[in-house]
Amino acid sequence: MLPLTEFSSNGHTSPDLLSGLTVAYERPRALRPVVTHYCPGCTHGVIHRLVAEVIDELGIREQTVGVASVGCSVFAYNYFDCDFAEAAHGRAPAMATGIKRVLPDHVVFTYQGDGDLASIGMAEIVHAATRGEKITVVFVNNGVYGMTGGQMAPTTVPGMKTTSSQLGRDVTKMGYPVRVSEMLSTLDGAAYIVRRSVHDPAHINRTKKALRTAFQAQLAGLGFSMVEILSACPVNWDLTPQAALQYIKDTMMPYFPLGDYKVVEAVKGLT
Repeated sequence: MLPLTEFSSNGHTSPDLLSGLTVAYERPRALRPVVTHYCPGCTHGVIHRLVAEVIDELGIREQTVGVASVGCSVFAYNYFDCDFAEAAHGRAPAMATGIKRVLPDHVVFTYQGDGDLASIGMAEIVHAATRGEKITVVFVNNGVYGMTGGQMAPTTVPGMKTTSSQLGRDVTKMGYPVRVSEMLSTLDGAAYIVRRSVHDPAHINRTKKALRTAFQAQLAGLGFSMVEILSACPVNWDLTPQAALQYIKDTMMPYFPLGDYKVVEAVKGLT
Protein backbone atom coordinates (compact mmCIF):
# COMPACT_ATOMS: atom_id res chain seq x y z
CA MET A 1 0.00 0.00 0.00
CA LEU A 2 1.27 3.50 -0.83
CA PRO A 3 2.05 5.77 2.14
CA LEU A 4 -0.41 8.59 2.79
CA THR A 5 2.27 11.11 1.89
CA GLU A 6 1.94 9.99 -1.74
CA PHE A 7 -1.56 11.44 -1.92
CA SER A 8 -2.67 15.04 -2.06
CA SER A 9 -5.42 16.51 0.09
CA ASN A 10 -7.97 16.18 -2.72
CA GLY A 11 -7.47 12.44 -3.00
CA HIS A 12 -5.38 12.48 -6.19
CA THR A 13 -1.95 10.90 -6.41
CA SER A 14 1.02 13.24 -6.21
CA PRO A 15 2.72 14.54 -9.39
CA ASP A 16 5.95 12.75 -8.41
CA LEU A 17 4.17 9.41 -8.28
CA LEU A 18 2.55 9.97 -11.69
CA SER A 19 5.66 11.21 -13.47
CA GLY A 20 6.49 9.09 -16.48
CA LEU A 21 3.01 7.54 -16.65
CA THR A 22 0.56 8.05 -19.49
CA VAL A 23 -3.13 8.61 -18.74
CA ALA A 24 -5.15 5.96 -20.56
CA TYR A 25 -8.60 6.60 -19.13
CA GLU A 26 -10.16 9.49 -17.23
CA ARG A 27 -13.51 11.10 -16.49
CA PRO A 28 -14.95 13.06 -19.43
CA ARG A 29 -15.06 16.81 -18.88
CA ALA A 30 -18.79 16.74 -19.68
CA LEU A 31 -19.47 14.51 -16.64
CA ARG A 32 -19.41 15.93 -13.14
CA PRO A 33 -17.32 14.13 -10.49
CA VAL A 34 -20.30 12.94 -8.47
CA VAL A 35 -21.74 9.56 -7.50
CA THR A 36 -24.91 8.60 -9.40
CA HIS A 37 -28.07 7.22 -7.80
CA TYR A 38 -28.46 4.28 -10.19
CA CYS A 39 -28.84 0.71 -8.95
CA PRO A 40 -25.91 -1.73 -9.11
CA GLY A 41 -25.54 -3.07 -12.64
CA CYS A 42 -27.72 -0.40 -14.22
CA THR A 43 -26.25 0.66 -17.57
CA HIS A 44 -27.47 4.26 -17.42
CA GLY A 45 -24.01 5.14 -16.11
CA VAL A 46 -22.34 3.57 -19.14
CA ILE A 47 -24.62 5.49 -21.49
CA HIS A 48 -24.02 8.74 -19.60
CA ARG A 49 -20.31 8.31 -20.10
CA LEU A 50 -20.66 7.61 -23.84
CA VAL A 51 -22.75 10.75 -24.34
CA ALA A 52 -20.24 12.80 -22.35
CA GLU A 53 -17.30 11.43 -24.30
CA VAL A 54 -18.97 12.35 -27.59
CA ILE A 55 -19.72 15.86 -26.34
CA ASP A 56 -16.08 16.28 -25.34
CA GLU A 57 -14.69 14.88 -28.57
CA LEU A 58 -16.89 17.12 -30.69
CA GLY A 59 -15.95 20.13 -28.57
CA ILE A 60 -19.57 21.18 -28.07
CA ARG A 61 -19.96 21.22 -24.28
CA GLU A 62 -20.36 25.00 -24.04
CA GLN A 63 -23.13 24.97 -26.66
CA THR A 64 -24.96 21.83 -25.55
CA VAL A 65 -28.32 21.77 -23.78
CA GLY A 66 -29.72 18.50 -22.44
CA VAL A 67 -33.34 17.83 -21.51
CA ALA A 68 -33.97 15.31 -18.73
CA SER A 69 -37.01 13.07 -18.74
CA VAL A 70 -39.05 11.71 -15.84
CA GLY A 71 -37.95 8.23 -14.83
CA CYS A 72 -34.77 6.66 -13.52
CA SER A 73 -32.75 9.26 -15.44
CA VAL A 74 -34.65 12.17 -13.91
CA PHE A 75 -31.47 13.41 -12.20
CA ALA A 76 -29.35 13.39 -15.36
CA TYR A 77 -28.88 17.13 -14.97
CA ASN A 78 -26.83 16.42 -11.82
CA TYR A 79 -24.36 14.30 -13.76
CA PHE A 80 -23.73 16.13 -17.04
CA ASP A 81 -21.61 19.26 -16.89
CA CYS A 82 -23.52 21.24 -19.49
CA ASP A 83 -26.72 23.28 -19.53
CA PHE A 84 -29.77 21.16 -18.69
CA ALA A 85 -33.52 21.50 -18.37
CA GLU A 86 -36.13 19.25 -16.73
CA ALA A 87 -39.24 18.42 -18.74
CA ALA A 88 -42.62 17.21 -17.58
CA HIS A 89 -43.19 13.49 -18.01
CA GLY A 90 -42.93 12.60 -21.70
CA ARG A 91 -42.54 16.18 -22.86
CA ALA A 92 -38.78 16.26 -23.39
CA PRO A 93 -39.03 16.38 -27.23
CA ALA A 94 -41.46 19.30 -27.00
CA MET A 95 -39.17 21.19 -24.64
CA ALA A 96 -36.14 20.36 -26.79
CA THR A 97 -38.00 21.68 -29.83
CA GLY A 98 -38.58 25.02 -28.12
CA ILE A 99 -34.98 25.30 -26.94
CA LYS A 100 -33.57 24.43 -30.37
CA ARG A 101 -35.80 26.93 -32.15
CA VAL A 102 -34.87 29.71 -29.74
CA LEU A 103 -31.16 28.73 -29.76
CA PRO A 104 -30.58 27.23 -33.22
CA ASP A 105 -26.79 27.42 -32.81
CA HIS A 106 -26.92 25.10 -29.78
CA VAL A 107 -26.83 21.32 -29.71
CA VAL A 108 -29.95 20.01 -27.97
CA PHE A 109 -30.52 16.43 -26.86
CA THR A 110 -33.08 14.58 -24.80
CA TYR A 111 -32.31 11.63 -22.53
CA GLN A 112 -35.39 9.42 -22.16
CA GLY A 113 -36.43 5.99 -20.96
CA ASP A 114 -38.99 3.73 -22.61
CA GLY A 115 -41.81 4.58 -20.18
CA ASP A 116 -41.27 8.30 -20.70
CA LEU A 117 -40.77 8.22 -24.48
CA ALA A 118 -42.92 5.32 -25.65
CA SER A 119 -45.91 5.78 -23.36
CA ILE A 120 -46.92 9.20 -22.07
CA GLY A 121 -44.49 10.86 -24.49
CA MET A 122 -45.45 8.94 -27.63
CA ALA A 123 -47.20 11.88 -29.28
CA GLU A 124 -44.26 14.21 -28.59
CA ILE A 125 -41.64 11.88 -30.05
CA VAL A 126 -43.69 11.06 -33.14
CA HIS A 127 -44.46 14.65 -33.98
CA ALA A 128 -40.91 15.86 -33.28
CA ALA A 129 -39.65 13.27 -35.75
CA THR A 130 -42.42 14.08 -38.24
CA ARG A 131 -41.49 17.76 -38.19
CA GLY A 132 -37.83 16.91 -38.61
CA GLU A 133 -36.85 18.84 -35.51
CA LYS A 134 -33.07 19.21 -35.44
CA ILE A 135 -32.62 17.56 -32.05
CA THR A 136 -30.95 14.35 -30.90
CA VAL A 137 -32.77 11.78 -28.76
CA VAL A 138 -30.99 9.25 -26.55
CA PHE A 139 -33.62 6.57 -26.01
CA VAL A 140 -32.80 4.08 -23.23
CA ASN A 141 -34.89 0.94 -23.58
CA ASN A 142 -34.81 -1.50 -20.66
CA GLY A 143 -38.33 -2.81 -21.19
CA VAL A 144 -39.71 -1.85 -17.79
CA TYR A 145 -40.85 1.08 -15.66
CA GLY A 146 -37.75 1.20 -13.50
CA MET A 147 -38.40 4.12 -11.17
CA THR A 148 -42.00 3.39 -10.20
CA GLY A 149 -41.72 -0.26 -9.20
CA GLY A 150 -41.02 -2.40 -12.24
CA GLN A 151 -44.38 -2.35 -14.02
CA MET A 152 -44.89 -3.46 -17.61
CA ALA A 153 -43.78 -0.82 -20.12
CA PRO A 154 -44.65 -0.26 -23.79
CA THR A 155 -41.42 -2.11 -24.65
CA THR A 156 -41.77 -5.07 -22.26
CA VAL A 157 -41.08 -8.16 -24.39
CA PRO A 158 -43.60 -11.02 -24.64
CA GLY A 159 -43.37 -13.37 -21.67
CA MET A 160 -41.38 -10.94 -19.53
CA LYS A 161 -42.53 -10.86 -15.90
CA THR A 162 -43.11 -7.50 -14.26
CA THR A 163 -45.01 -6.33 -11.21
CA SER A 164 -48.06 -5.73 -13.41
CA SER A 165 -47.58 -8.82 -15.62
CA GLN A 166 -46.59 -11.37 -13.00
CA LEU A 167 -47.19 -14.36 -15.26
CA GLY A 168 -45.35 -12.73 -18.13
CA ARG A 169 -46.58 -10.36 -20.82
CA ASP A 170 -49.45 -12.09 -22.62
CA VAL A 171 -49.81 -10.39 -26.00
CA THR A 172 -53.36 -11.71 -26.42
CA LYS A 173 -54.44 -9.64 -23.42
CA MET A 174 -51.80 -6.92 -23.13
CA GLY A 175 -50.84 -6.28 -26.72
CA TYR A 176 -47.44 -6.29 -28.34
CA PRO A 177 -44.37 -4.20 -27.46
CA VAL A 178 -43.80 -1.00 -29.43
CA ARG A 179 -40.81 -1.07 -31.77
CA VAL A 180 -40.02 2.63 -31.65
CA SER A 181 -37.07 2.76 -34.05
CA GLU A 182 -38.93 0.86 -36.75
CA MET A 183 -41.94 3.14 -36.38
CA LEU A 184 -40.06 6.46 -36.41
CA SER A 185 -37.95 5.36 -39.37
CA THR A 186 -41.05 5.61 -41.56
CA LEU A 187 -41.36 9.35 -40.94
CA ASP A 188 -39.97 11.78 -43.51
CA GLY A 189 -38.46 14.14 -40.94
CA ALA A 190 -36.20 11.47 -39.45
CA ALA A 191 -32.59 11.62 -40.65
CA TYR A 192 -30.87 9.06 -38.43
CA ILE A 193 -32.62 6.28 -36.50
CA VAL A 194 -30.60 3.34 -35.15
CA ARG A 195 -30.77 0.76 -32.38
CA ARG A 196 -27.73 -0.27 -30.38
CA SER A 197 -26.90 -2.03 -27.08
CA VAL A 198 -24.47 -1.81 -24.17
CA HIS A 199 -24.31 -5.46 -23.12
CA ASP A 200 -20.62 -5.97 -23.97
CA PRO A 201 -17.55 -3.87 -24.86
CA ALA A 202 -17.88 -4.31 -28.63
CA HIS A 203 -21.48 -3.10 -28.61
CA ILE A 204 -20.62 -0.26 -26.23
CA ASN A 205 -18.09 0.97 -28.80
CA ARG A 206 -20.68 0.74 -31.58
CA THR A 207 -23.15 2.66 -29.45
CA LYS A 208 -20.66 5.46 -28.96
CA LYS A 209 -20.08 5.71 -32.71
CA ALA A 210 -23.84 5.91 -33.26
CA LEU A 211 -24.20 8.67 -30.67
CA ARG A 212 -21.42 10.62 -32.34
CA THR A 213 -23.13 10.29 -35.73
CA ALA A 214 -26.45 11.40 -34.24
CA PHE A 215 -24.89 14.57 -32.82
CA GLN A 216 -23.04 15.20 -36.08
CA ALA A 217 -26.33 14.93 -37.97
CA GLN A 218 -27.73 17.66 -35.76
CA LEU A 219 -24.65 19.83 -36.20
CA ALA A 220 -25.08 19.47 -39.96
CA GLY A 221 -28.75 20.47 -39.70
CA LEU A 222 -29.99 17.27 -41.30
CA GLY A 223 -33.10 16.64 -39.21
CA PHE A 224 -34.28 14.47 -36.33
CA SER A 225 -31.85 11.87 -34.97
CA MET A 226 -32.36 9.12 -32.38
CA VAL A 227 -30.22 6.36 -30.94
CA GLU A 228 -32.22 3.66 -29.17
CA ILE A 229 -30.06 1.76 -26.68
CA LEU A 230 -31.00 -1.60 -25.16
CA SER A 231 -30.12 -1.28 -21.48
CA ALA A 232 -30.09 -3.49 -18.39
CA CYS A 233 -32.30 -3.15 -15.29
CA PRO A 234 -31.05 -5.95 -12.99
CA VAL A 235 -33.12 -4.98 -9.94
CA ASN A 236 -36.50 -4.90 -11.65
CA TRP A 237 -35.61 -7.89 -13.83
CA ASP A 238 -34.65 -9.79 -10.65
CA LEU A 239 -31.31 -10.77 -12.18
CA THR A 240 -27.68 -10.31 -11.28
CA PRO A 241 -25.87 -7.58 -13.25
CA GLN A 242 -24.05 -10.19 -15.32
CA ALA A 243 -27.22 -12.16 -16.03
CA ALA A 244 -29.00 -8.95 -16.99
CA LEU A 245 -26.43 -8.27 -19.71
CA GLN A 246 -26.99 -11.79 -21.03
CA TYR A 247 -30.75 -11.17 -20.91
CA ILE A 248 -30.32 -8.24 -23.29
CA LYS A 249 -28.55 -10.50 -25.77
CA ASP A 250 -30.77 -13.57 -25.40
CA THR A 251 -34.21 -12.03 -24.89
CA MET A 252 -34.35 -8.36 -25.85
CA MET A 253 -32.25 -8.37 -28.99
CA PRO A 254 -34.31 -11.03 -30.81
CA TYR A 255 -37.42 -8.84 -30.39
CA PHE A 256 -35.59 -5.54 -30.85
CA PRO A 257 -32.96 -6.31 -33.51
CA LEU A 258 -29.96 -4.01 -33.54
CA GLY A 259 -29.37 -2.08 -36.72
CA ASP A 260 -29.67 1.10 -38.73
CA TYR A 261 -33.34 1.79 -39.41
CA LYS A 262 -32.97 5.07 -41.26
CA VAL A 263 -29.81 6.80 -42.39
CA VAL A 264 -30.30 9.46 -45.03
CA GLU A 265 -27.59 9.89 -47.63
CA ALA A 266 -26.31 13.14 -46.13
CA VAL A 267 -25.71 11.39 -42.81
CA LYS A 268 -23.77 8.59 -44.49
CA GLY A 269 -21.29 11.21 -45.61
CA LEU A 270 -20.57 12.14 -41.99
CA THR A 271 -19.33 8.70 -40.92
